[in-house]
Amino acid sequence: MTKIISENSEIDKCRRCGTCCKKGGPSLHMEDRELVEGGIIPLKHLFTIRKGEPANDNIRRSIQPADTDIIKIKGQNNTLVCRFFNPEDNICKIYEHRALECRVLKCWDTEEIERIYSKNRLVRKDLISGVAGLWDLVEEHQRRCSYEIIQNFINRDKSDKKTDSMKGLIEIINYDMHFRHLIIDRGGVDPEMLDFLFGRPLADTMRMFGFENNFHRNLHL
Repeated sequence: MTKIISENSEIDKCRRCGTCCKKGGPSLHMEDRELVEGGIIPLKHLFTIRKGEPANDNIRRSIQPADTDIIKIKGQNNTLVCRFFNPEDNICKIYEHRALECRVLKCWDTEEIERIYSKNRLVRKDLISGVAGLWDLVEEHQRRCSYEIIQNFINRDKSDKKTDSMKGLIEIINYDMHFRHLIIDRGGVDPEMLDFLFGRPLADTMRMFGFENNFHRNLHL
């Protein structure tokens, strides 16, 4: 993990400069579960990087497939700035109840956050498996739209079955889009909950696999 403060800095305590808050919200761990269940961090302020989805690994400094769900706090106004950061006052709105990664991060010494970074991550099942109908929908979506299935199609795309592979990918992405609309229209689910429940739309994340605009023009078929 890259240190925010230079090696020659004499800083040895947090000055609450907000730099880390502007670089993206934290990932949540089991230690943060009560913050979510207690409503301090609402589900609608979270999004899920699903298992197998390409994600930035801050420790290995590379894009790696997530080995499990990674639940993160959303940004604000289509930026990376953490939802709970107040840029006007340069303060965290939930500072006394901030997430584990925020509590252990020391920009001048990243040893502790490196130690806990990939351990005891909170996953969707921890939070909503007890909500039978809702969890069933999450499992159905995962069954049809898993990144394992997507990766299999992408691997086939490199072989002589390119046309069938592209068709399969488009069908999955269209299913993902229609599924989300159906959940809102018939299920009455808050649209702000979708990125937590089902991860980010596949039409967006497919760009991380190298598919450009000509691919996206084939959607909604």
